[in-house]
Amino acid sequence: MNEQIKQIAMRLRGLREVLEVSIEEVAEVCGLTTAQYLAFESGSSDIPVSILHSIANHYKIELTTLLTGEDPHVHNYTITRKDKGVVTKRRKAYSYEALATSFMNKKGEPFIVTAPLKPIDEPLNFNAHTGQEFNLILEGRLEMHLGSKIITLDTGDSIYFDSGQQHAMRALDKKECKFLAFIL
Repeated sequence: MNEQIKQIAMRLRGLREVLEVSIEEVAEVCGLTTAQYLAFESGSSDIPVSILHSIANHYKIELTTLLTGEDPHVHNYTITRKDKGVVTKRRKAYSYEALATSFMNKKGEPFIVTAPLKPIDEPLNFNAHTGQEFNLILEGRLEMHLGSKIITLDTGDSIYFDSGQQHAMRALDKKECKFLAFIL
């Protein structure tokens, strides 16, 4: 099991215990069955960022705290130098580089996301989460599945959407795709 997944799972369990919230309540917040949530909390299953985002929003904590175990500490500005963000590479679907982990009380979460090369016949990982999302393609091309629509985005293209809709992404042209994702 990935050490990062284990650490995040421990933080989830700790949060639930500190807040004295039942497993059933957290599962409901995430739109999951109790068994699905327990797989995340035990560390036996990878935890999508969308699930962590839902928990952070509902319990009014920073997503950064769940991802890294550290609380943000600045409130005027934060700088993240190129390739120096906190990288969360928990699963094959995507790699996330958090760009504002030290900033307190963020109104949104900026990430550089890398969608890896994936065989066309491999199933997509759909997710949905509260809020809205903005994606700007930095390198490569991306096939965006949004509800029943399939949209191709090229370098420089962007999309802003209701992230409560089921969505998934796939890199095109046999190479990974990097994009800026801003989750509100």
